Amino acid sequence: MNLELNATNLIKRFGARQLFSIDTLNLKEGDSIHLNGDNGVGKTTLMKVLAGLDKPCEGQVSVTPAKRKLWSSNLHPRVIYLHQSPYIFSGTVRENLAYGLKLRGSSRQQTNDAVDKALSWSRLEPLAHQQAYSLSGGEKQRLALARAWVLNPGLLFLDEPTANLDKKSVQNVAELVADLQNCGTAIMVSSHQSNPVTELCKQNMLLTGGQLKKNVVNEALYA
Repeated sequence: MNLELNATNLIKRFGARQLFSIDTLNLKEGDSIHLNGDNGVGKTTLMKVLAGLDKPCEGQVSVTPAKRKLWSSNLHPRVIYLHQSPYIFSGTVRENLAYGLKLRGSSRQQTNDAVDKALSWSRLEPLAHQQAYSLSGGEKQRLALARAWVLNPGLLFLDEPTANLDKKSVQNVAELVADLQNCGTAIMVSSHQSNPVTELCKQNMLLTGGQLKKNVVNEALYA
């Protein structure tokens, strides 16, 4: 059974300010969505709520099939959120890639094999034993994507994945995201402007005035 996320009657407030109110939202494997909207409208907060990293004031988010980990009832192991500024663990690139696999109880051999594949996939093999904090911005974004890829994501939330990256790094990120998309991973990309990653998306959703407006884009590419 393919992964599917359903959100109903989502409301998020900060004090007296209501950030958004969304009646329904459905995401399933294979979807690709550009979440557009001005800075400050709540794109990041919405994605964190959908990913289980933040709680709505009202409403519900459910993921099927349900596969919960004991350390958190809110997080689904195949729903992954990547921060705008990639979160980097201490240690080497290789150790960063192994982190999630170890949490999931993979054996040493399984972890080593998976990390080797992730290094090759992300083209980070020459940097495997380098301290992750010393990577460039583009390399850190590729590391974050590889750390997600190794966990077989069904749904991946990308928060401004091309922010502050040069043209070559943006293209590298877009190629990795396209590969994830081709493998069936659903992606939601938050960005207030078009870029090579958002251009991969089949749908456009605009968050404005606390409401989510849905439009289909790039139809010619998927006819």
